Amino acid sequence: MKAVLCEAFGPAESLCLADLPEPTPGPGEVLVDVKAVGLNFFDTLIIRDRYQIKPPFPFSPGAEFSGQVAAIGPAVENIREGDRVCGYVTYGAAREKLVVKAECLAPIPDGLDFVKAAGLLVTYGTALYALRERGELKPGESLAVLGASGGVGLATVELGKIMGARVIACASSDEKVAFAVRHGADAGLNYSTQNLKPALKAFAGENGLDVVFDPVGGDYSEPALRALGWYGRLLVVGFAAGDIPRMPLNLLLLKNCDARGVDFGGQSRKNPLWLRDAGALLMGYAQEGRISAHVDRTFPLEDCATAIGEIAGRRVKGKVVLTV
Repeated sequence: MKAVLCEAFGPAESLCLADLPEPTPGPGEVLVDVKAVGLNFFDTLIIRDRYQIKPPFPFSPGAEFSGQVAAIGPAVENIREGDRVCGYVTYGAAREKLVVKAECLAPIPDGLDFVKAAGLLVTYGTALYALRERGELKPGESLAVLGASGGVGLATVELGKIMGARVIACASSDEKVAFAVRHGADAGLNYSTQNLKPALKAFAGENGLDVVFDPVGGDYSEPALRALGWYGRLLVVGFAAGDIPRMPLNLLLLKNCDARGVDFGGQSRKNPLWLRDAGALLMGYAQEGRISAHVDRTFPLEDCATAIGEIAGRRVKGKVVLTV
């Protein structure tokens, strides 16, 4: 089988395409014929040794996938050969065949194609975990989404609206802001040309923001935190800007507000049943058209390096997916 491999840390151009033996499922596992692989910003980091997970060499990038069950190992129930499934594996999905634990798989409903299904779990799963479990978002609350045109930002805009929030989409260009507004945001803010703190306060009103979803970090986190109101929640998702911010903790004290970490990967690994149920919910939303599962571009498996380069260059709105 063909697999994209990272054999040493480096840029996307150092990835190679190799032939590997076909794997065999063990107890509680299934073999999946991979049809599509969702790529994410952390794929640009993990291949350069800039991510908290350090896989042993050689490894494949790609944390989420969709495909059909090709073989079933012992002690697997409720899954049959030929079933259409999707799943999350942290890394290792960019290959033609993949062995995974059966409990980590979610069924793909009829009418939802493999490409959209492959790009759902990480972005919408992160947004769901952030807003529902960590952010405790309530109907009528105000939500600011930084990096709102990226995969996880766009997912948060859409799920925020489903959960009844007033959403302001914040991004680095007018084009990206307009894109997020077309996907449901109530307002938009270009933080390359506008001062973030007063603009967010103007949107939220005198009581301040209830929730900030922050996958960007860098210079944007502190002004967003300063725009929070009483009992506000800053959701720390990632640092796409490259720098981990150092913020004065007295801001949390003065507003009785919180900074809450959001680790979707850790939650999924510790609680695979949560991931399965979240996947089923999100697949249902996609089938019903309640979320767009927007895919910006697809690339064949052998062009994985180019696809990751597009994400690293921030030239993507929504998701990038490899087709196998």
